[in-house]
Amino acid sequence: MTTTTAHPYDPLSAKEMEQAVGVVRAGQAQRKAIKFPLIRLDLPDKELVREFDPSRPIPRVAFLVVYDPEASAMFEARVDLTDDSMVSWEHLPGMQPPIMIDELMALDEIVKNDPAAVEALARHGVDDLSQVQFDPWSTGTLPIEGVDARRRVIRATAYVRHFTADNGYARPVGNLVFVIDCDTRSVAAISEGDPLPLPPESGNYDAGSVGPLRDDLRPIEITQPEGPSFTVSGNVIEWQRWRLHAHIDVVEGLVISDVSYQDGGRRRPIVHRAGISEMVVPYGDTSDDFYFRNVFDAGEYSLGKTVGSLSLGCDCLGEIRYLDAVLSDESGTPHTIANAICLHEEDYGILWKHWDFRYVEQAEVRRSRRLVVSSIHTIGNYEYGFFWYFYLDGTIQFEAKLTGIVQTRAVAPGEKPAYGTLVAPQLDAPNHQHLFNMRLDMEVDGPRNTVVEVDAVGLPMGPDNPYGNAIVARGTEITNERDGRRMCDPLTARTWKITNPGVRNRFDEPVAYKLVPFVGPTLLAAPESDLARRAEFARAHLWVTRYSPDEVHAAGDYPNQHPGDGIGNWIEQERDLADTDVVLWHTFGTSHLPRPEDWPIMPCEYVGFALKPVGFFDRNPSLDVPPPAGHGAKSCHSAPQPGDRHGE
Repeated sequence: MTTTTAHPYDPLSAKEMEQAVGVVRAGQAQRKAIKFPLIRLDLPDKELVREFDPSRPIPRVAFLVVYDPEASAMFEARVDLTDDSMVSWEHLPGMQPPIMIDELMALDEIVKNDPAAVEALARHGVDDLSQVQFDPWSTGTLPIEGVDARRRVIRATAYVRHFTADNGYARPVGNLVFVIDCDTRSVAAISEGDPLPLPPESGNYDAGSVGPLRDDLRPIEITQPEGPSFTVSGNVIEWQRWRLHAHIDVVEGLVISDVSYQDGGRRRPIVHRAGISEMVVPYGDTSDDFYFRNVFDAGEYSLGKTVGSLSLGCDCLGEIRYLDAVLSDESGTPHTIANAICLHEEDYGILWKHWDFRYVEQAEVRRSRRLVVSSIHTIGNYEYGFFWYFYLDGTIQFEAKLTGIVQTRAVAPGEKPAYGTLVAPQLDAPNHQHLFNMRLDMEVDGPRNTVVEVDAVGLPMGPDNPYGNAIVARGTEITNERDGRRMCDPLTARTWKITNPGVRNRFDEPVAYKLVPFVGPTLLAAPESDLARRAEFARAHLWVTRYSPDEVHAAGDYPNQHPGDGIGNWIEQERDLADTDVVLWHTFGTSHLPRPEDWPIMPCEYVGFALKPVGFFDRNPSLDVPPPAGHGAKSCHSAPQPGDRHGE
């Protein structure tokens, strides 16, 4: 069988997944109950991607994580799809694959069929099991009394619904946690404290539950009668001068790659590949039913598997195009998530403007517009919207939109939470963090780059600064991984330039893009804690490493029940970083101290960062954007200027 593809980073098709699973099953026929937690493309060598010619297809290799529950053993497999051959088969002793969807869906049956669990629920006032909801929680490496740490386990907590569509998070069952053995499908342990009454109020937020709706919102219509300005071929998108590849990866979720800009006669690379390498959500409550709650949504829960189908007019507005995602379940059966990625354009206000009030009667103004590439992922109670924006002036921006339902905990009547906020009577929303790590495999005008930390510094008064007003840009090259762990500094407006020393602009300066970071928190857990070891990536705003194809996930490939791996270990190699292939790992996010206004559903909170050209172009690259049209053929340049209250 010959496999061809339009782009070397195209994700595996359904046919390719079935083919790879068939090869593994045939080669491991003695294993009767194997599962496939992960099936994804084995990324080809970067040089093959750079030199890709569709007329000369490169080999397609599938990467599979295989789990044998009967032997409690995990394996990695690689299958060459061009000749149906097993390239490699490796046992990874002691490692646990990500939590699987079928393990989550089995929680209800496991708990409800366990007599001790049913008795425990009854002690906590839950007699009707028909509407009980069970949420899974990865267990990390914290010890569980009476449970062998080598077993594959997750924890489960209970919530009570009054009807099928009820918001269960309004009524958490307090002080009760079940430990589930995923291999034996049994309750391995029960952690139980004093029963608490269920919180009394409903938490429903659908249109039928919130009372009269506003009647003074008028329609907003976005039309593009001539269609959008972008084109889509497979997973490759072209818009204005931009070209990029977008897809859903089973672990990282929304990934963009092969990002380039057409500058005159040159197509100039900027980003080779970018995706969420890991994210951690640690909760800051010390109670027995919360102290263990910290989740690695990419490595433990497979972020890509949580992507949902998007709807026109609800999730995306305007002239929309969609990309589907092909994923597989743990049996190895592929399925398609329709409309997993939304593509559209947005007006973004003024791009640039100036009115020469001395001599000219009208202003020069251009409207900003951006291409939006987005997906939305539902992980238990939370939704995460991931949005990549591409602008007319060469800027790239990433934004994560956090919404959904805050995690809740029952408290006794009259109790004031020590580590959270009351959002309803007897209902506590514990303090927590959302910390993302974006892996930015940069390629600014080629693969040989150097990262420079830039601070805006005011100089002291002296002979060269007699009036004390001097400001300089102080640059520090990051030339070795031993210096690659960096922190934001809002007082110096710190940014990090990714330069190409071998390519110069007309001012004889290295061309560059700069990372404008999101200045937010890092991990608040104590440095000596179990969590800090496992989520070391979240303890710094930026890490810079030398590219390695084996280093993709900031907390290691398999953080589930693992004591800690990843970027903190990699930098101990102290590899040189000057004028070479570098990767930036940016940690950003929020410390969420919940508000009553976040209940029963949370308005979006926004975090992100930008990549902006710095000497990459010789001047403003958006000068050729045409002036906006006014009404009919009349240009807005003929509109009245300041002084006329009707002008805009």
